Amino acid sequence: MSSSLQAGADDPVLTTAAAARLLGVAVSTTQLWLESGALPSWKTPGGHRRVRLSAVMQLLAAKADRAAAPPPPPAPADPEFKPVPAHGYPQPLDERARLAAVEATGLVDSAPEPVFDRLTWLATQVTDCPMALITLLTSRRQWFKSRIGVDLTETPRDWAFCSHAIVREAPLMVQDAERDARFAANPLVTGPVQVRFYAGVPLRDANGHALGTLCVLDREPRRLRGREIEALQELAAIATEELRRRT
Repeated sequence: MSSSLQAGADDPVLTTAAAARLLGVAVSTTQLWLESGALPSWKTPGGHRRVRLSAVMQLLAAKADRAAAPPPPPAPADPEFKPVPAHGYPQPLDERARLAAVEATGLVDSAPEPVFDRLTWLATQVTDCPMALITLLTSRRQWFKSRIGVDLTETPRDWAFCSHAIVREAPLMVQDAERDARFAANPLVTGPVQVRFYAGVPLRDANGHALGTLCVLDREPRRLRGREIEALQELAAIATEELRRRT
């Protein structure tokens, strides 16, 4: 048997040179991995490093997994689209990629567009709610691409009911915000807007990142009937198609 393959046939012992050949790297690189513990090994009585074939194969598998994984999205230049710690609201697990997707639409702070304004108007009609919004959520704020019945053009991110909606697959419905611990102290509830009811449907890009919502609001506690929820979801689907055309 060769000096590079000693011990059991099921898991042979390799020399540093043999391990380097399998890994496709220089012997010096393999030596560094052995010394650092990145590749588990031991020394013979003569002071030579030895490693099991199974350890080399595990390292190869880990390298293959890293190569197959998609690279993370580049860090945005605009601080508005850089992730920040959440304060009082949930964040999606894909927040970094989600923010990059919002930036890619180019819609934040853009001019009003009739196609979106028609959708918010229809949302008020099919739900009999006095307020409707199409929102986009950056790391800092909730900006309204379209709005009906609301004078504000944006809010801080931590005021956004929509922050809670975008972490869900199903629509979010808040029947009475004053009685909901998540929102009772929210300035949109306690301040001039006086939101008591909210229903929002996430708007997702082609990769599944939630850019914002189509939502309706009321100043009275209430709930939507099944057909009203379905109508809101259909309008959200149209809004989603429009957003995807921008990416």
